[in-house]
Amino acid sequence: MLQNDCKNTKSSEIFEVNQAFLQISEQIKSELRQKSQEVAINYLVGKLGLNDLCSNKLKTVNISSEYINGITDFGQAPLLVSICERLKEAAISSIAEEVALDDDIQVVLLAGPSSSGKTTFCKKLSYAIEQQGLKAIGISLDDYYVDREFCPRDEDGKEDFESIYGLNLELFQQQLRQLLDGEEVELPRYDFPTGKGMKSGKRIKLDDDTVLIIEGIHALNPMLTEGIAEKALFRIYISALTTYLLPDGSVFPTTDNRLLRRMVRDSKYRNTNAQQTIERWPSVRRGEEKWIVPYQGNANVNFCTGYQYEIALLKQQAIPLLEEVPADCPEYDEAQRLIKVCSLYNEMPVDLLPPYSLLREFLGGSKYEY
Repeated sequence: MLQNDCKNTKSSEIFEVNQAFLQISEQIKSELRQKSQEVAINYLVGKLGLNDLCSNKLKTVNISSEYINGITDFGQAPLLVSICERLKEAAISSIAEEVALDDDIQVVLLAGPSSSGKTTFCKKLSYAIEQQGLKAIGISLDDYYVDREFCPRDEDGKEDFESIYGLNLELFQQQLRQLLDGEEVELPRYDFPTGKGMKSGKRIKLDDDTVLIIEGIHALNPMLTEGIAEKALFRIYISALTTYLLPDGSVFPTTDNRLLRRMVRDSKYRNTNAQQTIERWPSVRRGEEKWIVPYQGNANVNFCTGYQYEIALLKQQAIPLLEEVPADCPEYDEAQRLIKVCSLYNEMPVDLLPPYSLLREFLGGSKYEY
């Protein structure tokens, strides 16, 4: 199988079938006889509760490339996109309501593996919390990296940015305690081109009606919040998990779409080519399985940021990048495998995505500032 050919592809994350998506997919046709598309989707999604939208597992759906292609060929892609986007917006709103209803919660911890869309999710959640009448301030753990010269190394001797010891834990814990004590702090800023931490000039202070959202791959690691009262914390695990349905009926949870997301994003915004992204991926995956996925179970709620049709969107930017990987390098075979995976899907127009979609973080055209 194309999906099984790479040992770094399979995810060990816990997931379950997204029954809410299946339910709406079955009911939408009858509702469309009486209502407009927007009204029908809002009506069906509006009947769902937080437990329908999120749980302690990642909710995903086993949809084949043939099914996605059929939807595209029959002109139903706009409907599919609208349903998926509305479900995600409703889930985020429900999480924000859950946070707002608990007066003890001061900090939301948001974690997930690489290219899960943590930055955009944080912005969406901040807005949803503000809609509940509270204030929200977001900070990124990326700004707490130690200077690159002090970065820990992985088993290959390369910089291990997935290790929690790549963070300046002392500074982070000190500033978190100060913020929860009502003090004002100046946030650090990490300059990735130079690999140096510096002062940002940005000072923040938490009011009584302010929720602090901490976003980063290690946000659920208990080392980060040692000494902080549990009742003050609300933990969210997000990941862009998708699954392949294999011919024997078994399900294969995959990280292919996250690799493609990272490849497209890093080429666009971080001056990194596809060969470099593929070369780095095994180390990224080892770090995720060691430092991030084990804490999935610590979350109050899991949120899946994956879309079963996203490869049909990513392929348009990913394939040209993959075709540039030289045939004489070790990453060539993986590049060819990914080209074949992308080729299973017919192209879906990117302009179907709303400007605030999570996928815009990678494909471009987002209304959010990053």
